[in-house]
Amino acid sequence: MLTLAILGFLYDQPLHGYELKSRITGLTGHVRPVSDGALYPAIARLEKAGLLLRRTEPGSGAVPRQTLELTTEGRAELLRRLADPEQVEITDQIRFFTVTAFLHHLADPPRQAAVLRRRLGFLDAPSSFFHDGAGRPVTAEREPNPFRRGMLLVARASTAAERAWLTETIAELERPGGAAPSETPGTPAEPKPSER
Repeated sequence: MLTLAILGFLYDQPLHGYELKSRITGLTGHVRPVSDGALYPAIARLEKAGLLLRRTEPGSGAVPRQTLELTTEGRAELLRRLADPEQVEITDQIRFFTVTAFLHHLADPPRQAAVLRRRLGFLDAPSSFFHDGAGRPVTAEREPNPFRRGMLLVARASTAAERAWLTETIAELERPGGAAPSETPGTPAEPKPSER
């Protein structure tokens, strides 16, 4: 996930290490904080693999600053990973959201839709945090523990919202000449008449 986030943010633009860490923290920090001890070794591995470059430039005062930018190989690696995410990047919600944060770089609506379809297929499979003695998933209605019932109800609501978004976005991508509602990060989609 960290590698994907590094590649994704640097695909957008070259960044200093601190700026990169801030953006990754904004994306995943509330759930999985990124430490310097994880980030800088990951940057070094990507640099050694030829996927990114470090440029030294003047900083404020006497200390030079290092800017990180993707190489052509780094840009190709991001697109490869977006087109064919690992299964854990589909099944783990935070990893999947990291994929979707950069999926707009994969400028091919059918391939974008294929990634979303994989997530939708995963969500459609029966699952639960808890199972009964026979190994069957426990539903909120069958869970006597109020705290576990709450977990199941929140997960159900979140899954329903994600399913609705996936279904709508896949339909938009699969329309002739289809594209995602907002292809530019930070640009809100035009509200539907019912939302105005």
